[in-house]
Amino acid sequence: MTLVYDVVGIGFGPSNLALAVALEEQYGSSVNAVFFDKQPAFGWHRGMLIEGAEMQVHFLKDLVTLRNPTSPYSFLSYLQAKGRLVDFINHKTMFPSRLEFHDYLEWVAGAFAGLVRYGSEVVAVRPSAGDPSGVLEVVVQRDGELHTCQARNIVIATGLDPVLPEGVRPGERIWHTEELLHRLDGLGGREPGRFVVVGAGQSAAEAVEYLHRTYPRAEVCAVFTRYGYSPADDSSFANRIFDPQAVDHFYAAPEDVKRMLLDYSRNTNYSVVDLDLIDELYRRSYAEKVAGHERLRIHNASRVEEVRERPGGVRAKVRFLPTGEVTDIDADVIVYATGYRERNPLDLIGEAGGHCRTRPDGWPLVERDYRIATDPEVTWGVYLQGATEPTHGIASSLLSITAVRTGEIVQSIARRSAPVPQGA
Repeated sequence: MTLVYDVVGIGFGPSNLALAVALEEQYGSSVNAVFFDKQPAFGWHRGMLIEGAEMQVHFLKDLVTLRNPTSPYSFLSYLQAKGRLVDFINHKTMFPSRLEFHDYLEWVAGAFAGLVRYGSEVVAVRPSAGDPSGVLEVVVQRDGELHTCQARNIVIATGLDPVLPEGVRPGERIWHTEELLHRLDGLGGREPGRFVVVGAGQSAAEAVEYLHRTYPRAEVCAVFTRYGYSPADDSSFANRIFDPQAVDHFYAAPEDVKRMLLDYSRNTNYSVVDLDLIDELYRRSYAEKVAGHERLRIHNASRVEEVRERPGGVRAKVRFLPTGEVTDIDADVIVYATGYRERNPLDLIGEAGGHCRTRPDGWPLVERDYRIATDPEVTWGVYLQGATEPTHGIASSLLSITAVRTGEIVQSIARRSAPVPQGA
């Protein structure tokens, strides 16, 4: 008899890792679930694990605390297990380094290694021939072969795709910040003479700071259309947009109010930079002007209009927008910090998508419990951790409410069809 999983997770980053924790805490270690991830091992934005870079969310907004403050998988439990709890308290910070938080995630992921199939990519989802309204068939590619399993519910948390400007293709000298550290490792000890970094958000500023610090003989050119880096609004009242109850308010709001709230809250998350980092970059820029040797060059109100790879480097045409003046900048590497794009889940679920309801823009209609709305006769569920901003608000797919979101998904699954322990 074929085992039917109650939950199949697609992707195993922080969101579905938190889901695995919530499932165990709800149903015990015999939970009937499996997770597929195409990475060879757990990893979360490894290409941007820059030394000294800090998290932008409070350490209590970990995988579990807002849902279950007594969980053994909290960040505080991790610190205790590592023997650093007192040291962290003495550090007097609410924002751990990104390296430490990644180590925390790996620590939790290690406890659930038995539920995860790494090196496995889900390539299709379709209704089961034997029970099309109640069971989904999940097609997985692993080691060049296709395998299938069956599920009553799937939870998609496949992350985001890096975006480059139209017409730009990645290459040996053209990178996205997603792979910054990996690509730098590939330079093989060669000392670059000049970098160009395109973008005005946190990742761009972090890349500029890191390259300027790490390559003391290299020039770093920051290019962005704004007049300067804009600070993120992380003030106490603004941060309430990331409260769990804000999702309820947003979901129930009329469409014009949704658009208004998204517009108002963009400066909490998009194309903005921590003020301390802005001040540090300005300090360096000013100090170099005083010394008469500028390595950090800010090309503000400017746009890269063309980039071409050349033997041993790239040439970027940069236009200063107020005057239209164009400057050619020859560099060893150009790094684009131009953000990410969400994937339409319907592209992944294929045939099953024919039973899902959609919005006017062709994306799935998502219910409050993060389940895609389906035809009335369908009992299988497709849940989303991501691609829900238009319906659930700016916080809905971010780390800030991951613990609460995964708890809501588990409770929804329990209401609709109580999971059966594995082997029952």
